[in-house]
Amino acid sequence: MRVAVAILALFAAADAFSMPSRQFGVRAPSALASTAESETEEKKVDGKKASEDAPPVNIGWDSHKAVDKVPDSLVKEGDGPDGNYPMRSRFEKMCREAQIDITKAIEEIDGEGTFQEDAWVRPTGGGGMSRVLSGGKVFEKAGVNLSVVYGTMPQEALQAATERGVDRAKGMAPGERVPFFACGLSSVMHPKNPFAPTMHFNYRYFETDGGVWWFGGGTDITPSYINEDDMKHFHGTYKEICDKHDPSYYKEFKEWADKYFVIQHRNETRGFGGIFFDDQNNKDPEEHFAFSKECLNSVIKAYGPIVEKHKDDEYTQKQKEWQLMRRGRYVEFNLVYDRGTVFGLKTGGRIESILMSLPETARWEYDHVPEPGTPEAEFIDVCRNPRDWV
Repeated sequence: MRVAVAILALFAAADAFSMPSRQFGVRAPSALASTAESETEEKKVDGKKASEDAPPVNIGWDSHKAVDKVPDSLVKEGDGPDGNYPMRSRFEKMCREAQIDITKAIEEIDGEGTFQEDAWVRPTGGGGMSRVLSGGKVFEKAGVNLSVVYGTMPQEALQAATERGVDRAKGMAPGERVPFFACGLSSVMHPKNPFAPTMHFNYRYFETDGGVWWFGGGTDITPSYINEDDMKHFHGTYKEICDKHDPSYYKEFKEWADKYFVIQHRNETRGFGGIFFDDQNNKDPEEHFAFSKECLNSVIKAYGPIVEKHKDDEYTQKQKEWQLMRRGRYVEFNLVYDRGTVFGLKTGGRIESILMSLPETARWEYDHVPEPGTPEAEFIDVCRNPRDWV
């Protein structure tokens, strides 16, 4: 029993699978006030129920408590479902160290911008730290979020967030909640220059009740223009890591990313992919941990040189407008299809963290079709027919 979950905004990672469309509704303000009534109704359903003192299904979008300083560790032995406490603690430590290293490297590339840090704790346990840079010299917006979450999720959240969510609920009574623990680091970088690509990564460790565990994550790139050398460098970096750990990884995880990052109503990918893996628990946990750690610690190696190369490129207003239109596609994917967004909204995630991935500026131009033979038209072709870069 394994689960493929992209948790929180944070876990916005692209998540060999079919991808049914997912929809979620927004309740009217009057309905928002009736959360207690809904939970009362839930407890009337026949079958096994969560205990009366169990944390609520949705702790509330505004219930995260801001703190001046996050404790040395948000992982506490005895909190949450029974599981592998040492791995939880080690994964959090790895994420904290990577958050510091990555934000420091991005500040050095930017030259002017600095990251603002917000910290919070959750009533059900855990908490997180968001580091966000905006209005920099190179980056319009860059964010790196750490999150540690204990709680329970409704079965509909599990179904929305996982590839095989329905199967995960077998044996559970209607209305029964799923205890879980999750820790992850997630990031999106939006440079100003149209020739410097947007980059996203997410690496996470997840457990549910009964000792079920798995690792997931990936790093992907979303340019506005094609540069084959850049893509060879980015994909080549991760192919080298994959080959080191398992020769089958790169082909599988590259194809997985291409399948996940599809804007279905446009019939095109969000960008040029990268790697994505989830449901990883078929090896010793130490092997999965080592792979996740090397992938996470290679983010700057894969992405930094590309931004350095293009941050000062000259560009036209039309090229900037094209970048903004591609950002619009980025927004469409994240708000309509991204599993992490859906999961975060359904489990009471921190809204600012969930929506951190969105760019500050984007553009939607009515019925825009690039002229044949232009770089923009070639770009769309790649989005509809993913290439092998290495």
